[in-house]
Amino acid sequence: MKKLRVAVLYGGRSGEHEVSLQSAASVINHLDRDRFEIVPVAIDKQGRWHLNDISLLEGKKSLPVFKDAPKVMLPPNPSDSGSGSALITLGESGEARGIDVVFPVMHGPLCEDGTIQGLLELADLPYVGCGVLASAVAMDKEITKRLARDAGIPIVPYISLRHDSWKKEKAQSATRIEEQLGYPVFIKPANLGSSVGVHKVKDPGSLETALEDAFNYDRKVLVEAAVNAREIEVSVLENLETGEDPLVSVPGEVDPTHEFYSYEAKYLDENGAALIIPAKLDREQTKRAQEIGKKVFVLLECEGMARVDLFLDRTTNEFFFNELNTIPGFTSISMYPKLWEASGLPYQQLLSRLIELAISRHRKKQMLVRECPRGNAQCHAPPHRRRPQKNRTRIGAQRFSERSLGVVLAPCIFFRRDQSEIRARVCKAVVDRKSQFWNCMIGVAVHAQPLTFVVTKYRLGRIDRNSHFDFSVS
Repeated sequence: MKKLRVAVLYGGRSGEHEVSLQSAASVINHLDRDRFEIVPVAIDKQGRWHLNDISLLEGKKSLPVFKDAPKVMLPPNPSDSGSGSALITLGESGEARGIDVVFPVMHGPLCEDGTIQGLLELADLPYVGCGVLASAVAMDKEITKRLARDAGIPIVPYISLRHDSWKKEKAQSATRIEEQLGYPVFIKPANLGSSVGVHKVKDPGSLETALEDAFNYDRKVLVEAAVNAREIEVSVLENLETGEDPLVSVPGEVDPTHEFYSYEAKYLDENGAALIIPAKLDREQTKRAQEIGKKVFVLLECEGMARVDLFLDRTTNEFFFNELNTIPGFTSISMYPKLWEASGLPYQQLLSRLIELAISRHRKKQMLVRECPRGNAQCHAPPHRRRPQKNRTRIGAQRFSERSLGVVLAPCIFFRRDQSEIRARVCKAVVDRKSQFWNCMIGVAVHAQPLTFVVTKYRLGRIDRNSHFDFSVS
């Protein structure tokens, strides 16, 4: 059987560069060599791509980034002859090296925030993990919390601050934090992970220093109320069976020996935290943690994998959603693979499953029609008479912001071609009183992936079998 060529991307330009070097080393060491040929590609902190020799990386716990390794690029135009699905070496030869699937093992901005995923979409390459939309949304902790809150999932009270506003209104912002949240609070960059730039602030006198450090990593920062809680995590995996719910692992618990699960506790101190797998929860608590994990995974339209982090209040036993990681840590002692091992899925099989999911998703996308059918009047109309096409992502953002502002939204029905169950969502709509139909104006915008369809018309109270199924924004 021919081996699949798997390009493992690691490094990147984010503050989590060093974490990626550890995760990627573990992935390379555990990939099934009988099925996959590994093509290691390092991205240095300046954004240059280097093609590395696998023989120089074997058995390492953290991967080096060789600056003298051949520089390569990924052409964003798959139709170019000879360059489709290939890495092009920069230099006189310009030789291409074909790849079948990409495994991004990078964390943080410019890595797991939809940017690399967008490049791989343009290059028409299968890749492991979530798509552009879920990656971008999950990277921003505030947007993720908004969506979770609107879906009825409990979250810890927080305030978001932008750097420009903080510099102009330091006193007002500090007063707002003290009045609405009290102390202690946690300061977090909104678009970063691995506890980089995170501080626990116990009094107003330490607030400004912590905020200024967090603003070194991001222009937006979250200030969260500190709760006396246990840290519970679940691993979620897309189901290979079409239309089935995602799989959720047994829950695990992080018990830090430091004051909280800081960057030092995670990566610098070997005894920084104890991972308790499975977590010591009763049956109802276990079920609730898994339900929240599954619900958030579906809510954000995740694919492939994600780790969902929760808080369990020690006093009330109430769960709070904390965050979702679309590319979690992947060292052999990281929570995501260890939870799956405890659930009966060994590390090597987990990696193979993720690659299979990536290839399956890519094949489904390739079946989509990307050109106007013959006879479509919209396609053949003169340019000045064509209806303007709305930007799906922009409208989707408008939908969520309007709901957050209290705009009343009417129901419409969404379903995916690969799902047997029709899932109800909401979208902005207007009512055609004569025909008593709901006409959904922005239904498709809620999901940027092309596999989503929307029923644009249905009778009040029941779905009409003769309703029109529209494949685009009406």
